[in-house]
Amino acid sequence: MPQPKGATQPERPRALFLILALPLAACAPLPVATDSTQLALPPLQPAFSATGRLSARHGGDAFAASFRWRHGPDGDEIEFASPLGQTVAMLQGDGRSATLRAADGRVFTADSWEALTEQGLGWRLPVEGLASWIQGAPRPGAPFSGERGEGDRPAVLRQEGWTIIYLAYAKDEAAVERPSRMTLSYPEIELRLAVDGWR
Repeated sequence: MPQPKGATQPERPRALFLILALPLAACAPLPVATDSTQLALPPLQPAFSATGRLSARHGGDAFAASFRWRHGPDGDEIEFASPLGQTVAMLQGDGRSATLRAADGRVFTADSWEALTEQGLGWRLPVEGLASWIQGAPRPGAPFSGERGEGDRPAVLRQEGWTIIYLAYAKDEAAVERPSRMTLSYPEIELRLAVDGWR
């Protein structure tokens, strides 16, 4: 596994495991599953900016923060912040390498988002897939299965070992319905996202 720059051992930033007491709405019941081949998928935006809240559980560790995510053809930048607005971690990557800057000044680098976040956060954040899943669609070019919900929108997507459950949708600035609450699960990992704003 790649060693972090500026650190003598792959010690994870302890501040990243603090529970920051950000409330997320309770889970809604899962819509009844129907045919998995007829999903009304929204158009994928090649660039977007999203803000919201994320919580993660991995074993006995927990993490919660607000996030600001800027996604584009040239890469991604994700900032995690405490309730008071202090940056907890900054992630940047372009598909060839990724970097995490922790609040204590340490810098972690890796050749993939999964390796970077597992090294720096202690759990995998599937940024490449999440760029599509957060928009309510599967990642292009990879097999998936799904279940329909209201209006034939995806209620569940399964892709690359992850199960994504969509709990609520809201319209973005272009009046396109995008997920506003979702959970993602992978063996030993559970993520919850609440999206507050799209651009």
